Amino acid sequence: MLLIRNAEVYAPEYIGKKDILVAGGKIERMADTLPDFDGAEVLDAAGKIVTPGIIDRHIHITGGGGEGSFKTQAPRVELSNLVEGGVTTVVGVLGTDGISRSVENLLAKAKALKEEGVTVYVCCGAYGYPSPTLTGDVSKDIMFVDEIIGLKLAVSDHRAPNINVDELIRVGSDVRTAGMLSGKPGIVCLHMGDDKKGLEPIFKALEETSIPIKTFQPTHCGRNPKLMRDAFKYAKMGGTFDVTCSQSDAKFVEVAGVLKAAKEDGVPMDKVTISSDGFGSFSNYDEAGRLLNIGVAEVNTMYRQVVYQVKHEGMELAEALTYATCNVAKALEIYPKKGCVAEGSDADLLILNEDLTMDGVIALGVEMMKDGVIIKKGTYEN
Repeated sequence: MLLIRNAEVYAPEYIGKKDILVAGGKIERMADTLPDFDGAEVLDAAGKIVTPGIIDRHIHITGGGGEGSFKTQAPRVELSNLVEGGVTTVVGVLGTDGISRSVENLLAKAKALKEEGVTVYVCCGAYGYPSPTLTGDVSKDIMFVDEIIGLKLAVSDHRAPNINVDELIRVGSDVRTAGMLSGKPGIVCLHMGDDKKGLEPIFKALEETSIPIKTFQPTHCGRNPKLMRDAFKYAKMGGTFDVTCSQSDAKFVEVAGVLKAAKEDGVPMDKVTISSDGFGSFSNYDEAGRLLNIGVAEVNTMYRQVVYQVKHEGMELAEALTYATCNVAKALEIYPKKGCVAEGSDADLLILNEDLTMDGVIALGVEMMKDGVIIKKGTYEN
């Protein structure tokens, strides 16, 4: 047991100073003042802030990249990468390379990270179509593999399989039904590229069918103005869209700009999430499609974006946290198990100093970072 005392709690809304009792990986009790409990370790969080752990819905846990041949394949995520970024729940995905990187690799890495102490889900599929799977069938993957909650697919991108609307409808229908039958969200994570079509294929699929809009969840929606406008329209229709965090302070302005524009346009902000695209590649191409440069995305960008929103955009911490916590949990249908600080929720918590530097990370009730130092690392990390 762990008894956290005197914490300023953002759940993510500010609920005041609280004591929190953690036991069995859950938040068992939370109150203004709790009694002592025999055998409980006490963590005095006076002067510190406790928030939900970050939920990163888009991480290439087996490494992405490869667009510049084999030498540009990105490395795999290690546990300390997640802890450093305050990430306690992950959705692992494949990317451009669904050939040398497989669903088997993805699932094995997910299970490894789970054994090391964090919560991990995955999407089968990759950019290509037909989608790579574990069982040979997307529906069976979602139905029978606990970690698989949906499918990854690329559209409106020069690396996409350029499926037609009928094929997109079939994918959405299969994923939707498999999710219903297995008690999972059944989502299609749509990698969105710079193609001029934007979200038009998704709009057409929804217009022609009764597939619930929650099934299709596009990401990278801040990459160009047309796609951003489409995403705003999509959210007003009831859909959720995701914005990828950037790799530098200068780039954080871009995500901040998307959030600001969305609010000004009347977008329901509970339909907006952010993610890191961690350990995927960030690549740029010329007009002929030739690779100009490539790099590997970090995992800690969601945490850094939250801090940026508060320190540079004047956003309240409670709001900034929503895009990385409760909004994501609701989109993935794991709320309130995840994404909040509440009795009965998983004990996935961040402990921040008053200046928002990270002091502690707790995943499923286990301390991963303490006093700003990572104390739980992956099996083969130094």
